[in-house]
Amino acid sequence: MDVKIEQHWKEKLQGEFDKGYFADLVRFLHAEKAAGKTIYPPGSQIFNAFALTPFDKVKVVILGQDPYHGPNQAHGLSFSVPDGVPAPPSLKNIYKEIEEDLQVKVEKNGNLEEWARQGVFLLNAVLTVRAGEPTSHSRIGWTQFTDAVIKTISDNTEGVVFMLWGNFARSKKELIDSSRHYILEAAHPSPLARGAFFGCRHFSKCNNILASLGKEPVDWCR
Repeated sequence: MDVKIEQHWKEKLQGEFDKGYFADLVRFLHAEKAAGKTIYPPGSQIFNAFALTPFDKVKVVILGQDPYHGPNQAHGLSFSVPDGVPAPPSLKNIYKEIEEDLQVKVEKNGNLEEWARQGVFLLNAVLTVRAGEPTSHSRIGWTQFTDAVIKTISDNTEGVVFMLWGNFARSKKELIDSSRHYILEAAHPSPLARGAFFGCRHFSKCNNILASLGKEPVDWCR
C-alpha cells in the first residue's frame, strides 16, 4: 500500500507502519482485491483524513466507526460523502444540530473536506470496508492503528477538542489525556439514537473552547 499522507503524520506514525500487524493488514487488503472484493473507500482515499488535515493543524477530532459501505459514499473522512452524493441520515442530523445550536442555515452538501481543511480531523476507527458488508474489516488491525493515531494526537499536541459520539467513540476516551485536551461526549447522530444527539451543542462548545485558546473557530457552514 502506497501511504499518501501529509509528511508530519508520516513521521509520527512511521513506527506503526513498520509493525507486523500493519504489514498483515496490507496483505489482507491485497488478498481481498485479488479475490475480486470491492473495498471502500478507493485505495487512493483511504488516508484522506491524514492528507487534508496536517498533523500540526489538528484542533478538533470527530471520531466515526466504519466507512460507508454503499457505492460512491466513502472517501476517507468520517461522516462525509463526496460531492453529488446525498447526505446520509447521521450527517443530516449533524446539520440539524448545527443549525439549532448556532442559529444558522446549513446549505452545504455532504462533503466535509472544508471542515478537514480547517483542522477538523475526521477519523474513522476502521479505515476500510467490504462493499455492502458493514464492519467487515473491523478485526483486521485498523483499530490498533487508529488507537495509536488518537494517542499520538493526545501525547504530542495541546488543546484539541475531541467529539465522541456514541458508545463506540466514547470507549476511546481512555486514550486521551483529559488534562491536556477537551472531551465532548454525546449520543450518536444516527436516527437509531432516537434524537438523543440533539441538544448536545457541541459545535458552539467547541468554538468557545477554540476561541478561549486563541485558535480560529470552525466555520461549520463551509
